[in-house]
Amino acid sequence: MNYSIQAKKCLFGLLVASLVLWLIFLGDSPLRDWDEGTVAQVAREIWRAPVGSMRWLYPTLGGEPYYNKPPLIHLLIAWTYSLAGVNEWTTRLPSAVLTALGVPLLYLVGYMIFNQRLPALLAALVFLTMLPVVRHGRLAMLDGAIITFFLLLLFFLLKARQNQFYAIGVGICLGLIALTKGMIVMLLGGIACLFLLATRQLALLRNPYLWVGIFFGNAPAIAWYAAQWQHYGSGFLQINFQAQTFSRLVQPVEGHSGPPWYYFIELLKYGFPWLIFLPGGFSLAWKKRQNTWGCLVLIGTIVYLVTISLMRTKLPWYIMPVYPFLALAIGAKLSEVWQHRYFKAWWAVLFAVIAIAGLAGGIYFAITKQETILIVMSVILAISMGIVVWLIQQHDRRFIPVLFSGMYLVLVLLMSSRSWIWELNEAFAVKPVAALIQSHVLPGTKVYTSFPYGRPSLDFYCDCKVIPATMPVLQQMWSEQYYLLLDNTTLKTIKLTGSKAIGRTEGFTLISPLTN
Repeated sequence: MNYSIQAKKCLFGLLVASLVLWLIFLGDSPLRDWDEGTVAQVAREIWRAPVGSMRWLYPTLGGEPYYNKPPLIHLLIAWTYSLAGVNEWTTRLPSAVLTALGVPLLYLVGYMIFNQRLPALLAALVFLTMLPVVRHGRLAMLDGAIITFFLLLLFFLLKARQNQFYAIGVGICLGLIALTKGMIVMLLGGIACLFLLATRQLALLRNPYLWVGIFFGNAPAIAWYAAQWQHYGSGFLQINFQAQTFSRLVQPVEGHSGPPWYYFIELLKYGFPWLIFLPGGFSLAWKKRQNTWGCLVLIGTIVYLVTISLMRTKLPWYIMPVYPFLALAIGAKLSEVWQHRYFKAWWAVLFAVIAIAGLAGGIYFAITKQETILIVMSVILAISMGIVVWLIQQHDRRFIPVLFSGMYLVLVLLMSSRSWIWELNEAFAVKPVAALIQSHVLPGTKVYTSFPYGRPSLDFYCDCKVIPATMPVLQQMWSEQYYLLLDNTTLKTIKLTGSKAIGRTEGFTLISPLTN
């Protein structure tokens, strides 16, 4: 496909806009539990391992074998550690860059399935300004990379209709997905196959380049799994395949459960303002279901959402791969609005509600003396949504660029604040506690705590293993020469005769072992 100069400008602009949004102040906030702390620990242990240790092939977590996920992203993070040191920025950089690349990739995919630049551009802009995509994509997690690899797979799949050689890329992308998050490759690969069947592109299955790509692309993933099985035996299969993969289908893992409509609630919570146009986008996709784009949107959304909704284990970021399909549907709807000046009166009502919510948020942030940047963000949200309301009432299609501009600026301000990872406020700040432990405890030491659950981010920052324990266990561990990290309530009730407090912070006291 030959792209026009205008299309290339759009592609470059999207790339720059996405990199700015995903990288701005990326390292200013501490790592989040759970995935970020775990991924960072595994990557640091790979980076620290001596040459020839094969830690890159057999990763560990706290010195123990890490069976959960393949190590592609961990290896990329370890590589950034070797270049620029261990910190939040280098930890998040690989995942953030990979996720940001998904925006121009979605534009390319949209350009091919719509055969028009406008809906492709609007879909990419919707994807660029989706809060969950930006927020989770900036974290040191695997899901943003999965989206980008899958979009790259779709790009190669569509290009292979014109040039068979591109089919090699399909197999390589399947391998990248498998090396990033294991068995999710079966679901995403299944969606791609259903798309081929529905669009009657079965000739691709006879393309020799496709099978060459599948063989060489998946060989590293197959080799990694075989190496783990050969090295660890059946224990690896039981944990990786059974406990961490297939068990999530039939039972809640680590208590993460929810009703079948869990992900629909997630969409309602974080999908605005784009959720306003989603019903119209799906209605349009159904009408155009014989077209390539309508078929892709319907198959991708329905198959993926139904699958994760039926799974017993529920986590917010499992929904991430569905957002490109939603963005394509919304982009198509916005393109129709732009071209035909089609308006709904109730759009103005919903945008007015968002404007009022922005104004209320600004007042709340001002009263509670939050960051000034959050107040400015709320004011901009209120103003931009107010302008959108006025333009819709005037039947002026320019509400669309105003909406994109306002949302992009709001997200830039949010990501520039220290509040974009709001889960950090759910428990104590880990960095002061980690600094206390580091100043008195040697790396790798076990520390027992009265806090009810383990926090991988705390383990990462203090470079120790902080283990939650009950009162009797804490008593026993102290007598066996272990350090204790106790909250104030436990400190008052536990009996540690002759104990020595060696530091306090964030409501915790570090107690030295009995003989110290």
